[in-house]
Amino acid sequence: MKIAMLAPAILGRDAIGADIREMVAILRARGDELRLFAEEPSDLQEETVHSYTTLREWLTGADDLLIYHHSIGWPSAEALLRGLRCRRIVRYHNITPPQFFYGINHSYLRACAAGRAEVARLVAIPGLEWISDSSYNEDELIELGLDRARSHIVAPFHRMEHLLEIEPDHRALSRLSVCGAKLLMVGRLAPNKGYLPLIDAFACYVANYDPDAELMIVGKKDPRLSKYQLRMQERIAAYGLAGQVHVFENVGDTVLKACYERADAMLYLSEHEGFGVPLVEAMVMGLPIIGRATAATPATVGEAGLLWDDVDPRLYAASIARLVRDPELRERMVKAGEARFLEEFDIAVLARKFLAALGKAA
Repeated sequence: MKIAMLAPAILGRDAIGADIREMVAILRARGDELRLFAEEPSDLQEETVHSYTTLREWLTGADDLLIYHHSIGWPSAEALLRGLRCRRIVRYHNITPPQFFYGINHSYLRACAAGRAEVARLVAIPGLEWISDSSYNEDELIELGLDRARSHIVAPFHRMEHLLEIEPDHRALSRLSVCGAKLLMVGRLAPNKGYLPLIDAFACYVANYDPDAELMIVGKKDPRLSKYQLRMQERIAAYGLAGQVHVFENVGDTVLKACYERADAMLYLSEHEGFGVPLVEAMVMGLPIIGRATAATPATVGEAGLLWDDVDPRLYAASIARLVRDPELRERMVKAGEARFLEEFDIAVLARKFLAALGKAA
């Protein structure tokens, strides 16, 4: 059996790239013949990524398998899924609802709208199997009419072992002071990540509990979302917090690890997540989580964090203060995160679920 792993782009350091690379390792370890295919150039050093236009030449047998990672609209992939007669699985990473990009960027809005419309069409294709990142993602598919018998849930594969092994670069954090609590948010600087309510919550905490607190934001900037990033800057300036909010953009893993080690808690107010890999990173790094109970966040965090349905900044400010002042509560949350990782997100656990899903697909 030959297997093709397909995505619009396969990059080494993003979440989908990590998911693909671990799947490849698992499948090759059991003896499968596998190739990667994409539309965009890849930065993978150890792997050749072939043009998607050659995929039909690779998958020639009825028992071959295509695994397509769906995270944005891509008509070429839809055509392949309709035209190929081999086994086909869609790995659903969710697509951000377009309304988050109204007034921010029209191309993002259009691409997300097209991607979500494409999901509805793919669900209607006979014979497709689906593997979702989370129950939240699966619920979306079921609402669109997917037969639950064709659906499986496997959390994304990750690079946690790598994160634990590398040496942190604490020199990159020299701008931080030695005073005050340190809060962390990890995620690209996009409107669905909830940065404006995050800044409101942090400002409330500074004003009422800890005037020396600092917020670390680790995320990638996209020039197409500059309007939203400007709104972030304006919100920070309005609170007079320019010296206490530190943005680390496009940094490597050593700086990311240093941020996790320096932080007292993760403050995660993302409004739309298909899973939330940084939440699992926080569990691995022993960081308690305070977050918003929206989208997939509750399913990912489980009992390992303190989540609120409301966006009221006072709730999050008071939660941070309680966590900082109560070492026993912090320790309970850290242990709960460690236990949840071992039970749900350890690589061996994910590998078993993934191979079981492939077995059902067969």
